[in-house]
Amino acid sequence: MSTLLEDEIASQGSVLRERAAAGGESAARAARALGAVDHLVIAARGSSDNAARYAQYLCGDALRLEVGLAAPWLYRDPDRAPKLTGAGVIGISQSGQSPDIVAVLAAARAQGRPTVALTNDAGSPLAREAGVVVPLLAGAERSVAATKTFLASLHAVAQLVEHLAPDRGRARLLAELPDLLDALTARQLDARAQFDPLLGASLITVTGRGLSFSAAHESALKLRELSGMPAEAFSPPDLMHGPLAALRPSGAAWLVDPSAADLAAIAPRTGTTVVVADRPQPLDGRSIQVALPPDLPPSIAAILAVVPAQVAGLRLAEAAGIDVDRPWGLHKVTLTS
Repeated sequence: MSTLLEDEIASQGSVLRERAAAGGESAARAARALGAVDHLVIAARGSSDNAARYAQYLCGDALRLEVGLAAPWLYRDPDRAPKLTGAGVIGISQSGQSPDIVAVLAAARAQGRPTVALTNDAGSPLAREAGVVVPLLAGAERSVAATKTFLASLHAVAQLVEHLAPDRGRARLLAELPDLLDALTARQLDARAQFDPLLGASLITVTGRGLSFSAAHESALKLRELSGMPAEAFSPPDLMHGPLAALRPSGAAWLVDPSAADLAAIAPRTGTTVVVADRPQPLDGRSIQVALPPDLPPSIAAILAVVPAQVAGLRLAEAAGIDVDRPWGLHKVTLTS
């Protein structure tokens, strides 16, 4: 019998297919609200923070907008909230419940700034503070680890950018994305045992740059929260600035779309290396190649690149006897302030 988590991973193509039309209409309204802003500020936590990283790079690349990630602690006192002059403010939260994320949108609204909420609960406190709500429309997510709501968040961001800066090629690939997801998730779930060499790794170091930076952070989060194994994410340049020294043969590396130089610098220092990329890599016998569909733009490849880590986290948890739907000490809704 499959778990809720496995069912939700497998459903992600269907979720994006079903939300495409209504999500696109909401994204169009959000685009109109944000069309005249000078920059964007995005507030989020957890997996939603990784969706915000995706938005940071995609909006910067496609819209040439500077995008900052909010520091919600600064908004704990409404009278001392940072000035948001010229900004459009986006809150991303699957539940829409976290008080600190709600506080950022409340401050923006009090300052007369345009506000947008991306949430799976259109009646949530976050949605009530937003001028425009972009619903994730992912349906109830019952497993604690976010999978379909995370990919729905990335899909919503991509739709928003498409309305702000239309691109015929990106629009076509967004339409094809559900089918690509269906095929990839089926392959990865069938081949989940390929990740068994990661069992017992002392540390999993995940890297990615540009649009893959978001995928790296979400991959590390999924590996860590599901398996309980230490995992952390870096951009390759940041890894080279010191943290590289902690890589050991007892550990593993998970590299999202690495350059040849990244691979050469990192792989020899670890035990198992997982490479998630859309092109073949010169790998040794200790490495696992996870192939993404070729010739995709980074904005689409970065969405697909998260799936292997979702499946690897599922597999490692299964092997360790962990209840993947209710990892120890975690709850579906985390209220932070």
